[in-house]
Amino acid sequence: MATKKVLITGAAGFLGSHLCDRFINEGFQVMGMDNLITGDLKNIEQLFKLKEFEFYHHDVSKFIHVTGNLDYILHFASPASPIDYLKIPIQTLKVSSLGTHNCLGLAKAKNARILVASTSEVYGDPLIHPQTEDYWGNVNPVGPRGVYDEAKRFMEAITMAYHTFHQVETRIIRIFNTYGPRMRLNDGRALPAFIGQALRGEDLTVFGDGSQTRSFCYVDDLVEGIYRLLMSDEAQPVNMGNPDEISLLEFAEEIIKLTGTTQKIIFKELPTDDPKQRQPDITKAKALLNWEPKISRAEGLKITYEYFKTLPKEELNKLPKEFESKN
Repeated sequence: MATKKVLITGAAGFLGSHLCDRFINEGFQVMGMDNLITGDLKNIEQLFKLKEFEFYHHDVSKFIHVTGNLDYILHFASPASPIDYLKIPIQTLKVSSLGTHNCLGLAKAKNARILVASTSEVYGDPLIHPQTEDYWGNVNPVGPRGVYDEAKRFMEAITMAYHTFHQVETRIIRIFNTYGPRMRLNDGRALPAFIGQALRGEDLTVFGDGSQTRSFCYVDDLVEGIYRLLMSDEAQPVNMGNPDEISLLEFAEEIIKLTGTTQKIIFKELPTDDPKQRQPDITKAKALLNWEPKISRAEGLKITYEYFKTLPKEELNKLPKEFESKN
């Protein structure tokens, strides 16, 4: 029986690198692709010695050429934090529009099944709680977050169009906040921001009054869900995340307790269009995939904190990455 081959875009990123590990362990031939704008080869350096893995430094917003057979595509190439997509708004729009179009075209040409990584941000600042897949969202298309939110909404639309018009086998996952080793410490999201501040001996910054909520899913749980969704028959979007909701103020207090820092919490103005509530309804994932998170936040945070403590000092003190390209 021939080895199955999978293309993973965004392979050097946080989620992409964990997916590369998982599919290698499942016996696949893995092709990783990344333009390294936000990805880091250190995340996949353990794979370069393996004959089952090959890497292509390529921007999926440009035409993708793959020789030979291809069974699956996982499209995870995209900036995923506000710091990233506010600095590189055009690339953010392009990777989920042109990049998705290229990946879908490749899936059609190769008769491959494709799973695209959408996000809870398609719900915007939601007016219903928790968020179910049949909720259409409350998004500001011209606000600062619109470059990410609307790019992902377009991604879902074109993916469904390829499914209905070209009969491409497609899967859509809506990912809620996920964390774990290999997150970038200074990517602007709450969890690495809080831990980074604690490790540097800085006060922890909470925006607004901290009453806004998030739900954090450990990366291994999410990767399991992604694998199950890819192998399922479900073409409609599926939420994946941990429904254990917590306010950001409470979360900051958890990080202070975890790290043992003596720093205090300070408050700053809430960013524009920052969602007030984030909690996935995972009823569909439970019913269709028999999936739900297994790793508690306490357990996952401990593992993640231990990872961040091993980072070199220069990584700990590095400011968020600046991006030069204006394309």
